[in-house]
Amino acid sequence: QVQLVESGGGLVQPGESLRLSCVASGFLLDEYTVGWFQQAPGKEREGISSLTPDGDTYYFGSAKGRFTITRGDGPNTVSLQMNDLKPDDTGIYYCAVWGKHEFTFWGRGTQVTVSS
Repeated sequence: QVQLVESGGGLVQPGESLRLSCVASGFLLDEYTVGWFQQAPGKEREGISSLTPDGDTYYFGSAKGRFTITRGDGPNTVSLQMNDLKPDDTGIYYCAVWGKHEFTFWGRGTQVTVSS
């Protein structure tokens, strides 16, 4: 079965950290550009970070300097280390893989809530 499964979300206080994982099954995640996206409450889904098969990384918006995307925590896994979390980081986090022209295959997401 071909799927992406995100995990690692939860409820944390401002300033704390979380590590999200995106695990693929049915295909080799290393062969694809993988992206992480945030959908904040009442807002559109936005790109947070991406990682190419060659190891190039990209960060967008407030993720710069606080988040790190990596491969290899486990087999067929891409992780997103999120440090110094802020209330605006609250939302559902999705991972996705790049197709020919866009991110075409998505997981179901994991909830991150940052609140004191």
